[in-house]
Order: sequence, then C-alpha cells, then structure tokens
Amino acid sequence: MRISARADYAVRAALQLAACTDEGPLKAEAIAAAQDIPHKFLEGILNDMRRGGLVHSQRGGNGGYRLARPAGEISVAEVIRAVDGPLVSVRGVRPPELSYTGPAESLLPLWVALRANVRRILDEVSLADVASARLPEDVLSLTERPEAWTNP
Repeated sequence: MRISARADYAVRAALQLAACTDEGPLKAEAIAAAQDIPHKFLEGILNDMRRGGLVHSQRGGNGGYRLARPAGEISVAEVIRAVDGPLVSVRGVRPPELSYTGPAESLLPLWVALRANVRRILDEVSLADVASARLPEDVLSLTERPEAWTNP
C-alpha cells in the first residue's frame, strides 16, 4: 500500500489545524508554510476536505480553515478517504467487487484481509492521537519489531 502525497499532505494539514484550534481559522498559506506543502496543491486538498465535511472555511480577513469537528472525532482514515477515496483498492476497484478464478481465487480474501487491517489501524487513530503523540497501544506495538522499520 502506498500513501499518496495528496493523502500525506491532507493528514499533515489536518494535524496543523488540530494543533491550532485555539488560534481561530488558519489561512491556507500558514498551513502550507508550517508543513512545507505547495500552496496551490494544498488549496485543492482543503477543498476536498471541506466537501468531505472535515473542515469549515471562512472568507475574509479573519478567514481561513478549521476542523469541522473536534480532532478526537476525526480519524486519519476519514482524512485519507476525503482526498483519495477508498483506503485499499486493487486497480481502482474495492476488493469486494473483484472476482478471481483458478489459483488466483484466494487473492480475494487476502485483499479483503489487507483492507480490514488497514481500516482497523487508520479508523482507530484520531487526529488528536497523532497531534498529541499518543498513538493507541496496539498501533504502537506494531512498530516495536525492528523489521517494521527496515524491510521494504
């Protein structure tokens, strides 16, 4: 599974908003500068997040973006889905919509299991968890094996 630049930027922008909730709306330029994200690219991402109900935008001199809900109620999975669509797809198709024959038949349950595990992790972790550096214990435990960090 690959995390696209678009998804990475979206999560980072959402985390910047989560970290600055007391400061009022943040301008896209400020988010882009703080997270080293190309401004024009970020504008499109923020629009997708707005359409997905994750951020609110406000026009004017005091305008900008803010999270639509508390950071603890927004999962990392929601952010990725808002900008990239389904978390796991095969050739752009969701695993349950696939069918295989012969020796490839057992690929379908493998793809479904992969999807279930990705969803379990990313749906469980909220923006507040990441912003506060307090990931759930079962997620942190997956990082304890050295090969988690080194194998391709």
